[in-house]
Amino acid sequence: MIRKKITLETLGVTAEVAAFVPEDGTAEWHVILHVAPQGDTFEEQLRRVYTAEDMLSSLPEMKGAQCVLKRYFLSDSTNQEPLMRNHTGSAAISIIQQQPLDGSKIAVWLYLQRGTEITSENGMTVCRNNGYTHLWRMGLTQTEGDSAQQTEGVLQQYEEELEGFGATLAGNCIRTWFFVRDVDTQYAGMVRARRENFIRQGLTEKTHYIASTGIGGLPADTKALVQMGTYALKGFEPSQQRYLYGRTHLNPTYEYGVTFERGTAIEYGDREHVYISGTASIDNKGQVMHERDIRRQTERMWENVETLLAEAGTTFDDVMHNIVYLRDVADYDLVCRMFSERFPDIPTLITLAPVCRPTWLIEMECIAVKQKQNPHYRNF
Repeated sequence: MIRKKITLETLGVTAEVAAFVPEDGTAEWHVILHVAPQGDTFEEQLRRVYTAEDMLSSLPEMKGAQCVLKRYFLSDSTNQEPLMRNHTGSAAISIIQQQPLDGSKIAVWLYLQRGTEITSENGMTVCRNNGYTHLWRMGLTQTEGDSAQQTEGVLQQYEEELEGFGATLAGNCIRTWFFVRDVDTQYAGMVRARRENFIRQGLTEKTHYIASTGIGGLPADTKALVQMGTYALKGFEPSQQRYLYGRTHLNPTYEYGVTFERGTAIEYGDREHVYISGTASIDNKGQVMHERDIRRQTERMWENVETLLAEAGTTFDDVMHNIVYLRDVADYDLVCRMFSERFPDIPTLITLAPVCRPTWLIEMECIAVKQKQNPHYRNF
C-alpha cells in the first residue's frame, strides 16, 4: 500500500492517492480530488478538476492506468450536471449532489486499474482479467412514481442488464449504493421496495444480502427520487466471498427492517478486497448510540468499521479511501480535524448527506485492499 498527496499548485487541486501496485499483476489506485475554493464559478472548478484527471495518467507511477469509476460529488447537481462533459470513455460515471464540505463545488472519487481489459458494453463498464468479469453500473434512475416504485424500476432494469451478461443480482452483485432524495421521508419507500424485490430474487436473512450504502443524495433530474450504483462480479467461486457481521458491535440489519450486509470480502489469489457498507454509530441491538454527540458518534462509527475490517483480516492500514457523510454542516470542522488526526494519509472526502435515521449525525464507507497469497484462487 502506497499513499501520497499530490498537490497540483497551478490548478489549485490536491490528489489524495492510495495505490496497490504488486510486482506482478493488476495495479489499483483510489484517488480523491479536492479543489481549492477560490471564489470562482463551477465551470472553472470543473475545468481544474478535468485538467487534474488528465494529468494523473501522465504521472510516471500511474502510467498506463485506466479509469474504471468516476464519482462526482456536486453542490448543485441540477444546475451543474448539464455543464459537464459528454463522457464517451469506458469509465462508469456517477454524478450526485452531495456537497463537498471544504467550501468547493465539486470533488471526485476515481478508481483506476492497470493490467485489465476495460470496455463499455450495454451501459456497463466491464473489466476482464484472469477469467473474472467485473461489472460496474452507475446512475440508474426512474422518474415515475414514488420512491418505492422508482426503486423497483431501477432494480428491474439492473436485473435485466445483468441477465445480458449471464449474471444475476443474487449470484453476482457485490456492492450497491442508493442515493435518496429527502432521505428522511423517501428512504422508507426505497427500503420496502428493495426488500420485496430481494425476496423475489431469493435474497433473505437465511441466504444473504448485498453490501450497500443508503444515504441522502440528489440526482440531477428533480423527478428522480432514487439513484442506484452497483458493482457485480462473475467468474468467482462461492468460497471466495464472505460476509462481515461484527456481531460484538452491530446487529443483523434485517432486525430493523433493512436488507444489506455490513460488509463483504472477496479473496483472490494475490489480494483481498473488502467493501464496508455505510456504517454509523449503532450497537449490536440496532440502537443509535450517543445521540446529539458528533464526537462520540464518530468514535463509535470508527470502532464499528474497525471491527468489520478485523473480521476480514484487515485494518485501517489497508483502507484505500474513506467517504464520510454528515447531516449537519456545522459539524464539518470537528469531524475533518478528527479524521485528519487519526487518518492523515487515507484519501478522505467529507460530504453533506443526511443519514437514514435523523438521530444519526454521521456515516462512513470504505474499501480496503490487502495483499494475500491463496493458491486455490486465481489472481485478481
